[in-house]
Amino acid sequence: MAMTLATRGTRASRQVGFGHLVFKALDVWKQRRALAALDIHARRDLGLSLDEVMLESARPMWDLPHQGRF
Repeated sequence: MAMTLATRGTRASRQVGFGHLVFKALDVWKQRRALAALDIHARRDLGLSLDEVMLESARPMWDLPHQGRF
């Protein structure tokens, strides 16, 4: 019985609604916009080059990073 409950819990956590994906995509888009707005000092503090920042910020909003829970 414990195995059944554990299995149900993991299945439920993997089911992601369309609305969640839209909000996640918008959140990633905002993060990429903020990354693109960083000045040279902030980029250096993060250890990022201008090329790395430009490459990441140019990705489309639906190109979400894989976190294993989607």
